[in-house]
Amino acid sequence: MQFADFAKALAIAVIALGGLVAPALANSAVAGHPVFIKVSGATSIPVGHLDFCRQHPRDCAAHANPVAAVELTETRWMELLAVNSYFNETIIAMTDEEIYGVAEMWAYPEIYGDCEDFALAKRRALIEAGWPASALLITVVRETNGAGHAVLTVRTDRGDLVLDNQDGMIRVWNETPYQFLKRQSQAHAGQWVDLLDERTTIVAAR
Repeated sequence: MQFADFAKALAIAVIALGGLVAPALANSAVAGHPVFIKVSGATSIPVGHLDFCRQHPRDCAAHANPVAAVELTETRWMELLAVNSYFNETIIAMTDEEIYGVAEMWAYPEIYGDCEDFALAKRRALIEAGWPASALLITVVRETNGAGHAVLTVRTDRGDLVLDNQDGMIRVWNETPYQFLKRQSQAHAGQWVDLLDERTTIVAAR
């Protein structure tokens, strides 16, 4: 399916998911950890994102009026569910080496994609659906096996939610098995900030 057709698919999916509502996130605080990730100072930009920004400068610009967090209404929650499900089910996960023959390549996926490609696609779809770009942040994490991974963090008034191509559920960041390292700045999509993941115990993989 072409991206131009996605809005229609999103509308249908939102209707279909009408019974799933945001209160599922009500008990999101885990072991006393905050539902919002603490941010440190500016940090290095992933090489793949630097190259991506050269190709897509409009997607890496400063935000004129950054939104701190989006109110997670029932409609917004259903949009997140629909977008996460759509791309997790339609894009085939493959490494950049398998797709492009290079170690790192960030791109909007068509049929195949690496983890950051899923995150980019979900971010673009949500922006097209009216979400503020400043609340949709590509995030680099470390898996329990030490491997690097990328997810989309969505800043909402219910906490920082994670859209992950390896998980069909949308979880608050502190309910994931990852160590959070850095993410896009809310002020500028082409800049990155360090994250302070102060949890001493990471939630077990599900």
